[in-house]
Amino acid sequence: MRWMYLLLVLAALIAAARVAFAIRQARSRPRIDWDAQMVRNLRASGANAFTPYEVDFFFSLPDEVACATLTRTLEPEGFKTDVRDMTQGGSGFSLHATKRVQISVSAMQEISDRFNRLAERLGGNYDGWTTDKSRT
Repeated sequence: MRWMYLLLVLAALIAAARVAFAIRQARSRPRIDWDAQMVRNLRASGANAFTPYEVDFFFSLPDEVACATLTRTLEPEGFKTDVRDMTQGGSGFSLHATKRVQISVSAMQEISDRFNRLAERLGGNYDGWTTDKSRT
């Protein structure tokens, strides 16, 4: 009977060691960051780190009130916005904002973090950004 307890303890230790190893391995893997990947792709295609580009930001929002609230937040900061009613083909509203921004990984990550929080607070989603480097 005693050997049975030892065997169970040994199995538990092996399982705990495997879990710890898997966690350590997962932490050491580089995090796939959409903003960083987009900036790397822009740099690889010849975008200049010191040139501001016209950047398009996209939001999915539940209603016109959320769109108006976000518009009132972004326009004083220099963003141009437009809203499309998506209720016929889908659901909710799509808000598109544009602004000339100097693109760096840290700047775009900060913007994305902020926009994610804003969209969540309004009951919607921040759908990301893009730019056409030819529009300088």
